Amino acid sequence: MSNLGSLSVIFDLDGTLVDSEPNYYEAGRQILAEHGVPGFTWEEHERYVGISTLETVRLWKRRYDLGPSVEELFAATDRRYLELARANTPAYPEMRAFVALLASEGVPLAVASGSSPQAIDAILAGTGLDAYLRTVVSADEVERGKPAPDVFLEAARRLGAAPADCVVLEDAAPGAAAAHAAGMRCIAIPYVTAQADAPEFTTADLLVRGGQREFTARAAYDWLARSAAAS
Repeated sequence: MSNLGSLSVIFDLDGTLVDSEPNYYEAGRQILAEHGVPGFTWEEHERYVGISTLETVRLWKRRYDLGPSVEELFAATDRRYLELARANTPAYPEMRAFVALLASEGVPLAVASGSSPQAIDAILAGTGLDAYLRTVVSADEVERGKPAPDVFLEAARRLGAAPADCVVLEDAAPGAAAAHAAGMRCIAIPYVTAQADAPEFTTADLLVRGGQREFTARAAYDWLARSAAAS
């Protein structure tokens, strides 16, 4: 029997469950280079961590005055990303262990991501996490992406859970803000650890300042158990 009572757990995907940001960076770098924007750097990419692909290409179109439509840029970027993601997207070992531990106790689990449904499905299948994570919501399915709370609220609805009974795991500031706006507790594991002092992370109930290198499944589970006992 679970020690977590009525808690449900909602995971962000990119940068939280899996290290997909290098693939997003490379897809973006290639697409931008093809449209006359060479030299897109990792440091420039970091400003888009936690923002949906659709919103990212909207920002690119304005920033770089790109010719193709947002829809064309999105389709090309998503297609290029999928090629890279299917070839190699590693899951974080401690996150995999955490998901398996929660699933073994029957804790309701979901993924709520800014990625496209096709990208989410490809990554979960490729990592084997689809065996545990069957409730999936893409930002493409809701009106507003993060930092709006829509994707997390839809995940809670599909789980049949009250927002106050949900805990979100997030790596990015917009996601932490979205969890707070949804009225959910948040474990924040910053992908860009230099951003750990961002105002959005101050709303997190547990901040793992060192990111994935400091995250452990056991410590996260113990924190959840204490939270469940206190609620």
